[in-house]
Amino acid sequence: MESIVNIGITLAMIMVGLAIVLAVVLPLIKSLGEPKVLIKSGIGVAVLLVIFLIGWALSGNEVTPTYASFGIGETGSKMVGGMLTTMYILFIASVIGIVYSEFNKALK
Repeated sequence: MESIVNIGITLAMIMVGLAIVLAVVLPLIKSLGEPKVLIKSGIGVAVLLVIFLIGWALSGNEVTPTYASFGIGETGSKMVGGMLTTMYILFIASVIGIVYSEFNKALK
């Protein structure tokens, strides 16, 4: 029974890896024919990188005993804090965008 579960887990991991590769590679192949799309995608990635760098700069590098038990040091703590801050920034931006969009539709 364990061997069937192990095969299933391995197969699932291979399928997820393949999906990730295809999700990245196929749009890149399609966008090579249209450079304007590639530039817009690059701008979007650059904006996300800037938001992450802001979140990373705002985060602290404290190492709690819980972090230390998982082997996370100061660099890992700062990276996790940066990712969490980035998520908070993007969440707030999305809520503001949704509220703005709804008010804009209601006023039209």
